[in-house]
Amino acid sequence: MDTAESDRQLIESILIDYAKVPYAYGDIQIQTIFDRERDHFLLMLVGRDQGGRVHGCLVHVDIIDGKFWIQRDGTERGIARELLEAGVPKDRIVMAFRSPERRRLTDFAIA
Repeated sequence: MDTAESDRQLIESILIDYAKVPYAYGDIQIQTIFDRERDHFLLMLVGRDQGGRVHGCLVHVDIIDGKFWIQRDGTERGIARELLEAGVPKDRIVMAFRSPERRRLTDFAIA
């Protein structure tokens, strides 16, 4: 299996595990959205809470040039930690939700 395919399987597996955990309150579904052709992977919240509509992105990860670009991470544990524990080196993880200047202050990839 090539690296791109194993990367896709890894991020899908992580997000599927998160989607299995019931949301703490409200009538909210957690949905996985995978665009394997363009390497976009999302975890979405959809439903209602206290009469209000809930619809938003909890996690968004793109695979760009062989790196995991974490565009959004609304988890408590952290997608970067999950990737590290799965053996992904820090130089293949980009904290894209941070500015390039702030990324330079971390041990993770800048771009």
